[in-house]
Amino acid sequence: MHNSKPPRSILILTCLLFLTVGLQGANKVIAKEFYAEPPTLISLGFEWQIDGDDNHNATVSVFYRKKGTQPWKEGLPLLRLDHERINERAHQYVTPNMFSGSIFDLEPGVDYECRLVLADPDGVGGKAENIVTVRTRVEPKPAIGGKVYHAYPLDYKGKKEEPGFTGLLGAYYTGTTHSDNFNIFPARVQPGDTILVHAGLYKDDRFSYGGAGLGTVSSGTYFLTQSGTAEKPIVIKGAGDGEAIFDGDGAYNLFNILAANYNYFEGLTFRNTDLVFEAGLKNIIGSSGLTVKKCRFENIGRGIYTDWSGSKNYYIADNVFVGRFKADVLDPSVKLVSEYAVKVYGQGHVVAYNNISRFHDGVDVATYGTPDGGPNPIRDRLPVSIDFYNNDISNVLDNCIEADGGARNIRIFRNRCFNHGSRALSVQPSYGGPVYFIRNIVYNAAQGAVKFTASAAGIVVYHNTLIAAVTPMLLAVSNLHFRNNLIIGKDNTRELFSIETKTNYSSSDYNGFRPNPSAQFSFAWSSPPFSIRADAPVAPGGAQLSTQEQVAFEAPSRETRRFKTLKEFSAATGQDKHSVLVDYDIFQKVSPTGPDSKTLYKPEDFDFQLRPGSAGVDAGVRLTGVNDDFTGVAPDLGAYEIGQPIPHYGPRP
Repeated sequence: MHNSKPPRSILILTCLLFLTVGLQGANKVIAKEFYAEPPTLISLGFEWQIDGDDNHNATVSVFYRKKGTQPWKEGLPLLRLDHERINERAHQYVTPNMFSGSIFDLEPGVDYECRLVLADPDGVGGKAENIVTVRTRVEPKPAIGGKVYHAYPLDYKGKKEEPGFTGLLGAYYTGTTHSDNFNIFPARVQPGDTILVHAGLYKDDRFSYGGAGLGTVSSGTYFLTQSGTAEKPIVIKGAGDGEAIFDGDGAYNLFNILAANYNYFEGLTFRNTDLVFEAGLKNIIGSSGLTVKKCRFENIGRGIYTDWSGSKNYYIADNVFVGRFKADVLDPSVKLVSEYAVKVYGQGHVVAYNNISRFHDGVDVATYGTPDGGPNPIRDRLPVSIDFYNNDISNVLDNCIEADGGARNIRIFRNRCFNHGSRALSVQPSYGGPVYFIRNIVYNAAQGAVKFTASAAGIVVYHNTLIAAVTPMLLAVSNLHFRNNLIIGKDNTRELFSIETKTNYSSSDYNGFRPNPSAQFSFAWSSPPFSIRADAPVAPGGAQLSTQEQVAFEAPSRETRRFKTLKEFSAATGQDKHSVLVDYDIFQKVSPTGPDSKTLYKPEDFDFQLRPGSAGVDAGVRLTGVNDDFTGVAPDLGAYEIGQPIPHYGPRP
């Protein structure tokens, strides 16, 4: 009888062939959906979802140019996201298999051609290149040609410019009354119109029923419900004849703009209220297009707030925010009388060039929870493309800037953070990233430079000057990367650089470290065994575990590695092979903080520029799209490059 079975060697070869083809198929990258996120004034963000690339060696290169010009500029490559798990209490999310990233420091109102190229040594399936044209936004401004109305305070006795009205609401609506008929009048203003608010005190007698008043009745709140457009906002602006002050008289909320899109405020003072602008409430309602420029906020609990996921395109710039905490000491023990200056959620927001002091937090992304529609988020409700830059933030009791709750392309750059009772830069959590921290200054952060915790994922830390330790807090992070930073400790017993990560593709290199001489160890890198690329264990009922229970469950999955010296740390972990040791003498004028954590320091007393020839000069690595303007043989470490202008912090002239 004839035996039709193939020889055993043929079967083995066939199995090996199928196995090899299967592995190649899993390693080959497959291009899927590509998205250009809503632009800001100077940044663009992109997302490219993929399948495959199990061996994690695919890349996306980025090139861009002004439309109509010839040479391409190279941007920062997109960051690879790879199913990192955010797992703590109600934060339950797994990031997509994708790439995401940004182009920085563009010009407002310009069309940019952007070319993104997907490559993989194992092959690319689908569309390997996307070329898109995206226009950056312009700074919001009053429209030309709209009607102009004039608002005056209650006690104004002079001649009024016409059409002139008593109080803001009298101009905004066709009438106003200080009674229960306060909201019967339709809006007077239309898109493109301007209300000029003349000098004086706008303080309502809100507890007096009937008679003369500004129409806020007992709540003390200005309810504004008319919408403009991006090109034709409704403008409420100081008239330029002196300070126009809106005093809340202790009211909870001064301006309610939950239903008013593209309202624009400029050159006004707001004070004596718990919340100045209520602009969005989670799962309820919110506004888009809010602009607040060149205003002053004082004696307030909170400045500007939205956590409505549909809010888009805020522009908060060149303002001064002053909270209620003590002006002469950093005292975390006091009551929470001023929570934050600005907190936003949604897409396309810009918070820039503000001066902020005496709050619990400076500027925040709202800690919203899992993005709407998760695990497949609704695209226009995903918190992406948010810029915080050139803010000057001091005397805050918790964090200078929080990216907590953001998803992708949260960009925090060129901010100056002085005097913080806790940790300056926070991500708790992020839903995939990248969250960029680039060229920020941190000085006098009592508990450390960063708070990366709550299973955050996708954090990029480039070119920062951190005069504080980088130490872990609670749950480990994933997909974390440090390059070209200065991390400077002071003489105490605390470790300088200690990382807890779930992913062995987290990385650190080309940094400058000043360890604490008395510390038991200076460097630590806790991750899964190096044979495992990533490990994100999930406890039974993980969503119900407390943070401490989750920490206890996750910790055994990582190996704790601690080292006294940078050399030992690099040799054992492979991290920071090109990093260097530095000291305070690399700076023009910087010294350690003193022993009293409540002391306030003035930024003008310091100079964070590097001394020519010092250890931080030319010690960095080229990061295309970030440090293209370096002046030496290589980029300098830290926030400042020798020969380049120092950034402007706070309101511009």
